[in-house]
Amino acid sequence: MIRLFICPNCGWVRTVSRKSKVECFKCSEKQMVPSKLEYIKFVEMSEKERKDYVDSWLYIHRNKKGEAAG
Repeated sequence: MIRLFICPNCGWVRTVSRKSKVECFKCSEKQMVPSKLEYIKFVEMSEKERKDYVDSWLYIHRNKKGEAAG
C-alpha cells in the first residue's frame, strides 16, 4: 500500500510503500507525518488541488501544535 507523508516543517509530500518512519529530504525534518488522504485520491487531484490540500493540512496541524503548547 502506498502512503502519503507530509513534512510538518516545509509541507513537502513524499510517497512511500514500506516505511513508517520517513525523513524529509527537502528540509531534513527527522519525521514526516502520515496523511489520511488515500494515494489514489491524491494522484487524481490537479496540481492546484494538491497544493491547496497541503496548505490546508499545514494550517490545521500548525494550529493544533500551537494549541497544545499554549
